[in-house]
Amino acid sequence: MLAFSRGFVSRLQRFAVNSPSPLRFLSSDAEIQTRIIEPKPGLMTPDSKRTGLIAVKCGMSALWDKWGARIPITVLWVDDNIVSQVKTPEKEGFCSLQIGCGHKKEKHLTKPEVGHFRAQGVPMKRKLKEFPVTEDALLPVGTSLNVRHFVPGQYVDVTGITKGKGFQGVMKRHGFSGMPASHGASLSHRSAGSTGHLTSAGKVFKGKKMAGRMGAEQRTVKSVWVYKIDPARNLMWVKGQVPGATGNFVFIKDAVYKKPDISLLPFPTYFAPEDEDTDNLRPLVAELGDVDPFIVTD
Repeated sequence: MLAFSRGFVSRLQRFAVNSPSPLRFLSSDAEIQTRIIEPKPGLMTPDSKRTGLIAVKCGMSALWDKWGARIPITVLWVDDNIVSQVKTPEKEGFCSLQIGCGHKKEKHLTKPEVGHFRAQGVPMKRKLKEFPVTEDALLPVGTSLNVRHFVPGQYVDVTGITKGKGFQGVMKRHGFSGMPASHGASLSHRSAGSTGHLTSAGKVFKGKKMAGRMGAEQRTVKSVWVYKIDPARNLMWVKGQVPGATGNFVFIKDAVYKKPDISLLPFPTYFAPEDEDTDNLRPLVAELGDVDPFIVTD
């Protein structure tokens, strides 16, 4: 039996792909077919996974609900999200949607970015993010996504880049208690102390908590409650804090642990009726129930 080198086999395969010879059996015969995706409502199943959205963090405030309880609020702006690319199992081997957010001039983009947007036939976008989805949640390129993709009362996961705090010491970075503030600790009140090992290791182990750069890392806050949605302005009010400074981009998707009711979510996204007046839509607030939480009953 003849033994061939790997280089010879690879060259043989490339020749077989580019020629209609009998050596065609060395390559895959599967042809990439163009999938036709229609933008229409579907039926969501427990295994379905919708796409997420890109939003801009506008800042924090506080609201009082109908019972008088104070709710810390973060305002998020869903700035003109559209589907900029679709990845299917026939071509890429998996299902995902690339979402674009905002607007950006062509002169502020690189040539590969401009070529990507022109090839897809979509406007230039400031931020791109790819969200994995299930096959039944695919949307065609150019589909517009708004804040009504989510519903008030559901839980979402919000991902962003935390605020950068620069080079910080161990007390701020890791919560060390520091040295004694009175006797026997001259000019070393906030130091880390000994970093070596008591045995004969003679080195500092990897992962030792020490001073260093703090912040500017990707973090996800899970199970954030959606309190209010304003469809006319594409604003979302969520309870609590989300990572990032004011003006930063954040990525919102359905919560993993506190899964929302699939019967309430628009699937694969919200499709506005043709006769809907988008300028006069009223804000949607989450249901708070009919029982006053401040009344104590035995």
